[in-house]
Amino acid sequence: MSVFAHLVGYLADLLQPLAHGSAAAAAIVLFTALVRLLVHPLSRAAARGQRARARLQPQITALREKHRESPEKFQKALMELHAEEKVSPLAGCLPVLFQLPAFFLLYHLFSSSTIGGEANDLLGHRLFAAPLGGRWADALGDGGLFGPAGLVYLGVFAVVAVVATFNYRRTRRTMTATPAATPAATPAASPAAGDQQVPGLGALTRVLPLLSYFTLFTVAVVPLAAALYVVTSTTWSAVERAVLYRDMPGAAPAATALA
Repeated sequence: MSVFAHLVGYLADLLQPLAHGSAAAAAIVLFTALVRLLVHPLSRAAARGQRARARLQPQITALREKHRESPEKFQKALMELHAEEKVSPLAGCLPVLFQLPAFFLLYHLFSSSTIGGEANDLLGHRLFAAPLGGRWADALGDGGLFGPAGLVYLGVFAVVAVVATFNYRRTRRTMTATPAATPAATPAASPAAGDQQVPGLGALTRVLPLLSYFTLFTVAVVPLAAALYVVTSTTWSAVERAVLYRDMPGAAPAATALA
């Protein structure tokens, strides 16, 4: 972790002439952008996989109809189809998994009072009036909701809310436009499908778009440095997905909104 601390400190020194007292915060934003650039090829691969799965949807629907009485055979046939077309159902998870180590490093870095047996100097850095090692609860206890640190958090929450609303609307639009995503468009929803209905699919369809707002909770409970990583990464994801998935069903309006 000391190597990581030196990296953040080095970036902060580079940005000092521009960001002044918020140089460490700017370094975290820059570090997040570098991580997302490294992960971008995986995001592009995930987008290609999503397009491939959309292209295979008629075949998947035919397989579901063929094996409507045997979910086990359907799952086996589906895996064989994915293998034949070289489509990985897990490709979309890889960008998130590769970012987790960076997030947890930041979390521990700004939660530890010492690094390598020495005092953690990074805890003294701030984003305007808010310490990077502090949390929203600390800001509320030191000046209240509209105190200097509280106002910083309100600004962060506003950015998160805008991005979450954009993601919510985009997810709802995509799920509505994609037949496979809505229960009404699957054989499971028709009386003839009977036992093929996926338990909880309707609830998942309603709840999944709301997960965009979970970021608000994350930002509220983690150190501000980790919150900056989350905010920067989710904003990058919103723009990236709008561009990479602009030709997917339901994505065009969302891409236009960011243009």
